[in-house]
Amino acid sequence: MAKHMTSEPQQRQEITGIERLSLRVSAMINHPLAQTQRWVVVHRLDTDGDVEWEEVMGLLSETPELDLTFNDDESVMVRWERSCVEARDDFIVEQDSQEQVEQAAPF
Repeated sequence: MAKHMTSEPQQRQEITGIERLSLRVSAMINHPLAQTQRWVVVHRLDTDGDVEWEEVMGLLSETPELDLTFNDDESVMVRWERSCVEARDDFIVEQDSQEQVEQAAPF
């Protein structure tokens, strides 16, 4: 006879307003079209509270690679320049690996 596993219902963990807004803005910035054009307009939704909006926009404005333009309709234009790999401190390419990649490419 098979044992029936009884499990307590898992509690659903709700995300905070800041997390929800951060995820939305991150998804917009990381979208392939936004990456190609290097800009995106973030519109403030009715569900975005004042505290959450100010917190996330504050974090974005502190990011040196981003240029923010605050519009009259409460939207924000976020722009960035194309970054080269050498200028990034979070992306390290080892010299040997880079040479192998260059040698492997036939073109």
